[in-house]
Amino acid sequence: MTEDATTPWGTGLTVAAFVATVTAGAIVVLSLGLTRVHPLLAVGLNLVAVGGLAPTVWGWRSRPVWRWFVFGSAVGVAAGWLALLAMAVQAMVA
Repeated sequence: MTEDATTPWGTGLTVAAFVATVTAGAIVVLSLGLTRVHPLLAVGLNLVAVGGLAPTVWGWRSRPVWRWFVFGSAVGVAAGWLALLAMAVQAMVA
């Protein structure tokens, strides 16, 4: 894989960071609300949402502009799930 001189790394990584932040924030906020109803509801809806969107988003990874959204959303989902896991562990310990 060679590095292309025309790849806008600065702009692309900025877009990816923004998408990751928004995605992680949305996952945490929505999951915390669903957890108050029932924890399994939050887990189930997260898996259904990510599993349903993953094939579509994965197809975008080769498009020049959309690849940054794919990278940001993947990082955001992982960060959101890790934050929820950390909050769950903290709640069980306290």
